[in-house]
Amino acid sequence: MLLSLVLHTYSMRYVLPAAVMMGTAPTYVLAWGAWRLLSALLPARFYRELDDRFYTIYQSMVLFFFERYTGVQIIIYGDLPKNKENVVYLSNHQCTVDWIVADMLAIRQNALGHVRYVLKDGLKWLPLYGWYFSQHGGIYVKRSAKFNEKEMRNKLQAQVKAETPMYLVIFPEGTRYNPEMPKVIADSQLFADKEGLAVLKHVLTPRVKATHVAIDSMKNYLDAVYDVTVAYEGTVDHKGQRKVAPSMTEFLCKECPKVHIYLDRIELKDIPEEQMYMRRWLHERFEVKDKLLIEFYDAKDSKRRNKFPGKCVHSKLSLKKTLPSLLFLGGLTASMLLTESGRKLYVKTWIYGTLIGYLWVSVKA
Repeated sequence: MLLSLVLHTYSMRYVLPAAVMMGTAPTYVLAWGAWRLLSALLPARFYRELDDRFYTIYQSMVLFFFERYTGVQIIIYGDLPKNKENVVYLSNHQCTVDWIVADMLAIRQNALGHVRYVLKDGLKWLPLYGWYFSQHGGIYVKRSAKFNEKEMRNKLQAQVKAETPMYLVIFPEGTRYNPEMPKVIADSQLFADKEGLAVLKHVLTPRVKATHVAIDSMKNYLDAVYDVTVAYEGTVDHKGQRKVAPSMTEFLCKECPKVHIYLDRIELKDIPEEQMYMRRWLHERFEVKDKLLIEFYDAKDSKRRNKFPGKCVHSKLSLKKTLPSLLFLGGLTASMLLTESGRKLYVKTWIYGTLIGYLWVSVKA
């Protein structure tokens, strides 16, 4: 009985951070919405600048929980530039925490507000969040034949024209690598073999369309492409087989002790412009990822496992970058909930904000 209670309490450690992160969403949307209306009378750059600051505040609070609350160790390999840049960020994809990893790197460059995602189309229906991601410069795309290249290109070119700072996150695999879905992995490997490409073990065969449109649309605006490989320590079972990467809930329950991030900064001049050649280049980059992950998970020498080759930095995020955001949004939300009128506004924001968001993304996103 006591053991069951302890295990239940342990598994519920995600409740507080989840409640705060989701609970502050209406407050955030209200503050952002007020600024959106006010900024209609001002030059567009004023809206973008403060929108990026709003986004920084919210995501800094998120990182308080995903880094400080969990106590996870962030280990960075390669050369992460100290200064912010306009970049396309390409990463392997295995779980929802991969989104947070992009934030982890961006905040260390003071570029957190510039993070924008290329997301699968179904995510636009997330209450409040789906609408806002679109407003912040996120791009929703459909897979394969339904992919709308013209729409994505137009959105990116509009961002470039507006001189919007860009930290565009793309997961070229198109879906998550999940060891418990062997058919998806087998189909990906079969496709690579048929196309005369190297068969990959720890990543899926990447798709080039979104990557090509992003780089081609912003080639005169970007400073670099970040090729990022992520591995979560503790994702190997007792037989040495790779397990599913942690979900956000599991991560917040402190089930991942370390996140290993390998970053390779690539100059635009080193990337082919034609889609056909970029496709092979992208696959070659994923071959590099695969070799890194084979070393991480399968190295014959056990001392070489659970780390990437080369020098690394154990990077700890300062409380100064996260705690003020938590106190600000938490305090604002708490003060709102203390009054009856505030509680009514809070509930209406959830309801009407979600409905307006659904209407907006069905027409615009």
